[in-house]
This record gives sequence, C-alpha cells and structure tokens, in this order.
Amino acid sequence: MSRLQRIIFISLLVAQGVVIGLVENMIPYPFAFAPGAKLGLANLITIIALFTMPKKDSFLLIWLRLILTTLLGGTVSTFLYSMSGALLSYFGMLLVKQLGPKRVSIIGISAAGGFLHNVGQLVTASWIAQSWSVMLYLPVLSFFGILSGIAIGIAANYLLQRVETLRRFQLDYERQTKVKWRTTDSK
Repeated sequence: MSRLQRIIFISLLVAQGVVIGLVENMIPYPFAFAPGAKLGLANLITIIALFTMPKKDSFLLIWLRLILTTLLGGTVSTFLYSMSGALLSYFGMLLVKQLGPKRVSIIGISAAGGFLHNVGQLVTASWIAQSWSVMLYLPVLSFFGILSGIAIGIAANYLLQRVETLRRFQLDYERQTKVKWRTTDSK
C-alpha cells in the first residue's frame, strides 16, 4: 500500500468514526436502567483498523477520532471519559489479539474491548468523584459492554469478509504481519 493510499484510508476511517460517533450521540440512551450506557458503534472503526493497518496507524486513527468528535460535539469531560475508555480498550484488544487467531476471534477481541472501554470510563469517573463506589456500576455496564462488543465484532467480521476494499487492506496487512485472521478466503 502506498503512503497516499494509507493516508486516504486512515482519513476515511476517521471520518466514518466521527460521523458514527456524532450520530450515536444524538440517539437517546436505549437503556433506562443503565444511564450512560451506549452501543459504542464508533468502535466498529477501531476493530476494522486493528485488522487492516499497523499499530501506529490505528493508534493515530483513535486519537484523531477522539479529538475530532470532541471538537464537533463534546466537552472536556466527555473527552476524558472517551479517551480513557478508548485507550484502555485499544491496548487491551491489542493484548488479546496477541493470543492469535487459533485462540481468539475478532468477535472475542471486540467483546474484550467493550468490557475494557467501560472499565476505563469507570476508573476515570472514580478518579473525578474521588470515590471507588462508582465501580459498583461495573457489572451492569460490563454486561452491556460485552454484548455490544459481540455485536460490533460480528459486524466487523462481516465487513472484513464482504467489503472488497477492506479485504484488500486486510490481506496486505496479513502479508506484513504473517498472521491470517480471515475466516474465509477471498474469491
């Protein structure tokens, strides 16, 4: 992949992540008994990035998405919560991904990311509130984070198999890393 192709691909994914994040912020919270729980749809872009580009590019993508989403519709506090959740989720997914395709699937990596995103946000909330009692909310958020992570992982898996451009970027990335994550071969 040329440098220009890489920059365009990162830019397109950032733009998609920002749009998905802004649209999701407009949706009322679907879980009345779990205030603040969201679907995390923009994390679909993070999962796709993990399987189609090198770590430094996917890390750049996360930062650009966080900054742009905050500038277009957030506050300092939303940035802190989003940043802590996104970074813990990202690094956790990278660690789980190291187990390899024989031990964990894209869906499992995404579910771990959904759980860790909530952990990161609750740790930040505990720090801001200066009380660990906020962590009592973790079981409820974990349930929704894991379910959401599974759904996002299924969607990412589907897109990586069915969208030709993503398949090409994934194939190029797999050649570089010498690890095959695709569950079906390209035609």
